[in-house]
Amino acid sequence: MTAPGTETRGVRPAARGRAGWRTQAPVIAVVAAGGALGALARYALTLAWPAPPGGFPWATFWTNVSGCACMGVLMVLVTDVWSAHRLLRPFLGTGVLGGFTTFSTYAVDIRRLADAGRPALAAGYLAATLCAALAAVWLASAAARRVLTGRQR
Repeated sequence: MTAPGTETRGVRPAARGRAGWRTQAPVIAVVAAGGALGALARYALTLAWPAPPGGFPWATFWTNVSGCACMGVLMVLVTDVWSAHRLLRPFLGTGVLGGFTTFSTYAVDIRRLADAGRPALAAGYLAATLCAALAAVWLASAAARRVLTGRQR
C-alpha cells in the first residue's frame, strides 16, 4: 500500500524500479570514476611523501586539508556561481574529492602512532587534522564566495 498522493497509476512496480535505476546509474558511474581519480591522486601523494614509522603523516594531513578546501570552493561554485550539470557535483564532490580525502587512513594513522608509543602525537594529529580540515572548508568557501560573488555570509 502506498501513501495517499504517491501512487503511480498505470506503472508496474518493476517498471518503476528499472526507471529509478536508469536515473541513478549515471550518478553511480560518475562517482565511481571520480573516486578512482581522487584515490589515484591520493596514493601518488603518499608514494611521493611517505611518513616514517612513528612520524607525523604529513601527506595524509595535507591531502585532507587541501581536499576540504577544494570542497568549500566547489560548493560555492555549484551553488552560487555556475548552473552546473546534475552530474558535476557527484563527480567532483563525492567522487574526486571523496576519493582524494581519506579519513579512513587518518584513523589508521592515529592508531599507528598510538601503537608506535606516540600517543601525544596521535592525539595532536587527531585534533590538528580535524581543526585544519574544518577551518579549510570554511575559509575556502568564505573566500570563494567573496571573490566570486562579492557576497559575505
